[in-house]
Amino acid sequence: MATGATFDVLVIGGGINGCGIARDLAGRGYSVLLAEKDDFASGTSSWSTKLIHGGLRYLEHYEFRLVREALVEREVLWALAPHIVRPLRFVLPHHRGLRPAWLLRLGLFVYDHLGGRKRLPATRTVDLRSDSAGEPLKADYVRAFEYSDLWVDDARLVVLNARDAADRGADVRNGTAVTAAGPDGDGWSITLRGAAGTETVRARMLVNAAGPWVDDVLRGALGRNEARHVRLVQGSHIVVRRAFDHDGAYIFQNSDGRIVFAIPYEGEFTLIGTTDRDYDGEPHDVAITEEETDYLLAAVADYLAQPPGRDDIVWTYSGVRPLFDDGASKAQEATRDYVLTLEDGRGRPPLLNVFGGKLTTYRRLAEAVAVKVAGAIGAKGRPWTEGAPLPGGDLTIEAAADLAGTLAEAHPELPSALTERLARLYGTRAWQLLEGVSRAGDLGRGFGADLTWREVRFLMDTEWARTAEDVLWRRTKLGLFVSGEEARALDDAMAGGGDRASAAA
Repeated sequence: MATGATFDVLVIGGGINGCGIARDLAGRGYSVLLAEKDDFASGTSSWSTKLIHGGLRYLEHYEFRLVREALVEREVLWALAPHIVRPLRFVLPHHRGLRPAWLLRLGLFVYDHLGGRKRLPATRTVDLRSDSAGEPLKADYVRAFEYSDLWVDDARLVVLNARDAADRGADVRNGTAVTAAGPDGDGWSITLRGAAGTETVRARMLVNAAGPWVDDVLRGALGRNEARHVRLVQGSHIVVRRAFDHDGAYIFQNSDGRIVFAIPYEGEFTLIGTTDRDYDGEPHDVAITEEETDYLLAAVADYLAQPPGRDDIVWTYSGVRPLFDDGASKAQEATRDYVLTLEDGRGRPPLLNVFGGKLTTYRRLAEAVAVKVAGAIGAKGRPWTEGAPLPGGDLTIEAAADLAGTLAEAHPELPSALTERLARLYGTRAWQLLEGVSRAGDLGRGFGADLTWREVRFLMDTEWARTAEDVLWRRTKLGLFVSGEEARALDDAMAGGGDRASAAA
C-alpha cells in the first residue's frame, strides 16, 4: 500500500473487539485499516477461560442487560462458527455452607429463560450419588445443578474475525504499532511502524480498541497524559493432567463468593480458572503468582476426591482484563459491560475509545461501534454479522460434528486424529489446507505432535502467523505437545533459517 493512503476508519488493537469491529465495518463498505502491534489475540483475548456464556454470577450484581445480551449471543456465535464453538454442560455442586439451593435454582431458571435459549438443553437437578458427574467428587456432595453454556477456541475466534475482515476488503496487519496520531484537517494523520519500516496514513476516524493498552494509546500516540480509564484485573489459569474422565465441566463455588471452572481441555488436560485480582503492572509482564496457584488448587481440592497437585500442572497462563473503571470496590464486582466514549468536536476529528467488554458479546459491541461510526462520519451498509458465518463455519452445527469423519473418508491415508483436529480448527477451510494431498508425505516436514509444514504454510499464508509462538499457542494449542527443540526448529523454518524447499518436502 502506498504511503499516504486514506481510510474511513483506522482500528487500533487486534484482540476480539478490534478484529470484530474491523470485520463489521468492512462488511458495511467502510475502508478500514486494522493495526495490531504484536499478534492477533496475543493479549487478553487468548487468556480467557474460553467460554461463550451469559455469566451466571453477573446476575448477583444485577447486570441483567449484559447477561441477557450474552445469553442471546451464545447460540448466534455457535451457528456462525460451529467448528470452533461447542456446547458444554456445567455441573454446579450444591455446597451447604454457601449459596442456598433455592437461590441457585432461581438463578438458573432466570439463566435458562432470560436469553431465548433454543438449542441448548435446559438446567436439570443431578443426584451425584448415581450420576457419573458425581464420581470425581467428594462423597459430601450429593446434589448438583447442571446447565448449558458453550466452549470456544478464543484465539481462533479472533483470527477468523481478522481473516473475514481482510476477505471483505480491510487492510489487516499484525506486527504494526501506531506510534503517533494527530489531527490533520478533517481527519487523522497516523504514523505506523511495522516490519517494513515507518509509514504515514490518514483516517477520517480512529477507533481505539487496544484492550489493556487503551490508556497507553491515549497517553502515548495521542499525548493524553491524563488518561486513566481502565481498571486492569488479573485472571490466571492452570492446566493440569486430566482430573476427571467425563466430557462435562464443573463450576465450583468458593467461600469468598468467587467461582472457579474446571473444564476438559485439548483432550488430555483439565483447565482450571480463573482468579480475579487488581493488577498495577505492565500488561505484557503479567504472570500467575504463587498465591493464585495455591488458590486454584485449593478451590478444586474442596470438591474433587483426588485433586490435582503442583506436580500435575503442565502449563499456566495469565492475562489482564481491561475493565472500565467504575469505582467498584472489588475486582470481581467491577462491570464486565463495555463502555464506548466518542470524542468528536472542538475542531478534533472523531476518536472512539472502547473500554471493557466480554468475548461473548464482541459482535454486539462491534454493532454498537458501527452506530457511533455512522453518526460521526456517515452511515454505510446495515447490520449484517448475525447471519454471516466466520471463515470455515459455512456449515450447519450437525455438519460440523460430522466434518472430521467426512475428511477422514476423503483422506484415508492420514491419521484420524489429524483430520479430526483440522476439522475442529479450520472447519470447511480444512479442504483448502489438504488440497492436493494424496499421501502423508505430501504434508511435508513434521515439527512434533502432528504439525506439518503444509499446515504451517497455510497459517503463514492465510492467518498472518510469523513465529512458532503464533502457531503453537494461538493458531493451535500444539505447544502443549511439542518439545522446546521442536519449537525452535519451527521458528527457524518460519524465519527462513533453514532450506525452505526441504521444509516443504
